[in-house]
Amino acid sequence: MVEPMRLIIGASSQFYPGWIQTQQEELDLVLRSDWEKFAPIGGVQAILAEHVWEHLSPEDALVAARNCFEFLVPGGYVRCAVPDGLFPNPDYQRLVQVGGPGSVDHPAAGHKIVYDYRTLTAVFRAAGFEVHLLEWWNEEGTFSTHPWDERDGFIYRSARFDHRNQSGVLGFTSLIIDAIKP
Repeated sequence: MVEPMRLIIGASSQFYPGWIQTQQEELDLVLRSDWEKFAPIGGVQAILAEHVWEHLSPEDALVAARNCFEFLVPGGYVRCAVPDGLFPNPDYQRLVQVGGPGSVDHPAAGHKIVYDYRTLTAVFRAAGFEVHLLEWWNEEGTFSTHPWDERDGFIYRSARFDHRNQSGVLGFTSLIIDAIKP
């Protein structure tokens, strides 16, 4: 029996042992035909998508979540990180806004939506997932985090790992969830 795959979606230069790198050209999240060529139904254990979902329209985001659900094994998961629409930092919000300036390594011009914990959770729940929040900001400007293991999907743009977070000051975080297939 073949071991279920662990995929990095939109990997760019990310490489982690035991994970398969993919780019949109070979595995487009919204094209079921790409999924069928890449993996058998139920052949994927884990999907890592760091700063990918914000590049999908709301309609495509749901299609992508449903495709992930179908191709994951029961108990498999999507670890998804996106810019957080509730991070109370005006410079960050200008950087990540729809059509915004972005940065050299991550242009925001392709951003089609900015999520908060409610809207991103709703997308994955609508696809059938159970959702666990890992890092997020709320409406009162409070940052929350639940312990998560980077071996289950490393997110650089997180409170723990991003170089812009120094001396207890959060300069750049992401909204991070685990969406688990029951």
